[in-house]
Amino acid sequence: MSHSTPSSSAKPLIVRVAVLSPLRRTFDYLVTDEFAAAPPQRGCRVRVPFGKREVIGLVIEQTHKSDFAIEKLKPVLAVIDAEPLLPESLFKLFIWAANYYHHPIGDALFTALPVRLRLGQSLPVPKVAKWWKVTEVGKQRGHEMLRGGRLHKQRALLDELLKKELTRQGNILKLYTRATLKRIEEKGIAELVYIGPRKVDLDNLLLEQPWKLNPSQQEAMDAIDCHGFNTWLIDGVTGSGKTEIYLQCIEKVIRYGRQALVMIPEISLTPQTQKRFRDRFNVEVAMMHSGLTDQDRLDSWNQTATGEAPILLGTRSAVFTPMKTPGIIIIDEEHDQSYKQQDGFRYSARDLAVIRAKQEKIPIILGSATPSLESLYNCEKKRYQHLILNTRAGDAKPPTWSMVDLRSEQVESGVAASTLNAIREAIHNKQQVLVFLNRRGFAPAMLCHYCGFCAECPNCDARLTVHRRHSCLLCHHCNYKRGLLHWCPNCRGDRMVAAGDGTERSEAWLQECFPHTPVLRIDRDTTRKKNAMQAMYDTVDSGAPCILVGTQMLAKGHHFANITLVAVLDADSGLMSPDFRSHERLGQLLTQVAGRSGRGTMAGKVILQTHQPDHPLLEVLTQQSYGNYSKLLRKQRKQSELPPYKQLVLLRADAAHAQNAEAFLQSARHCAEAISPSGETVNYLGPLPALMERRNSRHRYVLQISGGRRSDLNILLSQLVFELEKLPMARHVRWGVDVDPQEL
Repeated sequence: MSHSTPSSSAKPLIVRVAVLSPLRRTFDYLVTDEFAAAPPQRGCRVRVPFGKREVIGLVIEQTHKSDFAIEKLKPVLAVIDAEPLLPESLFKLFIWAANYYHHPIGDALFTALPVRLRLGQSLPVPKVAKWWKVTEVGKQRGHEMLRGGRLHKQRALLDELLKKELTRQGNILKLYTRATLKRIEEKGIAELVYIGPRKVDLDNLLLEQPWKLNPSQQEAMDAIDCHGFNTWLIDGVTGSGKTEIYLQCIEKVIRYGRQALVMIPEISLTPQTQKRFRDRFNVEVAMMHSGLTDQDRLDSWNQTATGEAPILLGTRSAVFTPMKTPGIIIIDEEHDQSYKQQDGFRYSARDLAVIRAKQEKIPIILGSATPSLESLYNCEKKRYQHLILNTRAGDAKPPTWSMVDLRSEQVESGVAASTLNAIREAIHNKQQVLVFLNRRGFAPAMLCHYCGFCAECPNCDARLTVHRRHSCLLCHHCNYKRGLLHWCPNCRGDRMVAAGDGTERSEAWLQECFPHTPVLRIDRDTTRKKNAMQAMYDTVDSGAPCILVGTQMLAKGHHFANITLVAVLDADSGLMSPDFRSHERLGQLLTQVAGRSGRGTMAGKVILQTHQPDHPLLEVLTQQSYGNYSKLLRKQRKQSELPPYKQLVLLRADAAHAQNAEAFLQSARHCAEAISPSGETVNYLGPLPALMERRNSRHRYVLQISGGRRSDLNILLSQLVFELEKLPMARHVRWGVDVDPQEL
């Protein structure tokens, strides 16, 4: 296809385009006469030549000037969007984020877009959607027609459909199969209808009445102004009713004709949270997380961008989703490190959400029972408004804590004898139990009984974990997998031992001890299949006695009304980590998992198994409160000049050979010191090996840069990254900037 150049009499129009590239710059392209009548605007996608390829780019700006001769500029090949793909406020957020995190702008922009938009697919046109409703026959005789033990799924689907006049087919298929839907249609119980985008019916907005707030909830609700920008931190004990405050704020915002973005840290929280929102609101609730198909993500993106979905519920990447009429942002479990991207574009969704709310001039609520030290520090500095909920909602009481000294206990499969007795008593009383062990697999190591050989990953500085159910040894860092060892490769001994305890081993032991009680293991291994998590929730929600065994997936935000006992099998792991954030995470994790106990009408109890029952941090956490625990940690951080009292950046480099990564960061340090010498404003440490030096056959090193003022580090980094791109050694390593790192 030929492209005519602009006429010589007119100034040529040039667009600066960001493409998916590791280079920290934009690229100039010529807008030919073919597109002169409707040139691509800022925020529109274009197809452009890039080297020997054609790629999709995003227009950053229009201009008439270039540092290159006009005749050397390549032309835009195609304009994909007639209107900007992103609203101006969100486009500014992308630019701000790329600059703040010192990441290539094209990579930052395209990383956050749905895959199909990155590939150049057009936005879906508004279409007629498939909805289902219960027929008159179904309303009158549906339950009678579905009697019988084998029809429980059809009965559950009927109950779901009866909650609303209309239910979108896509939402049904996230919980039920097409076959189940087809069967109740064939019986005349439900029918398919085709409807275009629906407007919000404010007269019938709620499907259930809001819960009555207790005094502390009401005080927090009265303090939150749903107009204009402000940041509120709801610091509420577990079970204090933070979610009800979110729901009532969202109701206000929807009645104002605006939308709500609600962010959660884990996909595992999606089923319960989604159900809570859909039980309350008669509106479309869009979903955005990595578990969706590319088409589902694009559909949710478009529903929110067009205003069809008043509520968007999502994980980290949802912060970049456009809203037609933004009204409020809510970050649940704001302390969770899952909000920080740990590779590539290393952004913090929580921090970007605050910036987005400020740019959109809308309120933002951060909620947690264990707020991060950074958020508490911002409350100290009056940047955030601190709202405290000290009591649990309803009749629920806080759980009581007790410690089991493992030095004087008999232990089997990680469970101490006294803990086993407590579990037995709870099951006898027809209650539910949560057993927490943050190690998946059967055992964390396989050893030779004779020579002490330990099976290690050939790619990482890590031991291989024993997975008995799949008869394999697995690396949890690079997914290297091999069969179980029956002979020692070192001494040829025939006694290989699975050493230590994981959730799989504890599950097997507890099932042996309680053969007539369901023992449900909830970790990444058991929840991979679609709807597996929902099936486990349904079992727990039935109220029948059961034992949950799981990792930190169980510690975040779940509401299990009938759990009265929480047993933490290993409370010591976070006490010995060299990471300065480990004590903060330990307190958050233990407090969160303890909060799953006693959330209903029955009193709760928490048992901590530890070899250090006299450790001062455990004493403060169990005998006082997380608030006092966090004050102690903030005092330590201030004395040690660590975040949030000092700003921190890591330059990360990894290479196939350790000397290349170390040499690159040594050169980086020389460049940095030439720009800003070590002294009062900036300090350097390293290069040093990362805490796990070798991972996935790459050797990893870090250079730590700290300073008292964020602006000093930003000025340094804005110059340094371009110097690093010029280094010859940069071709032999992968490197990046990690601003406000959460892992060392």
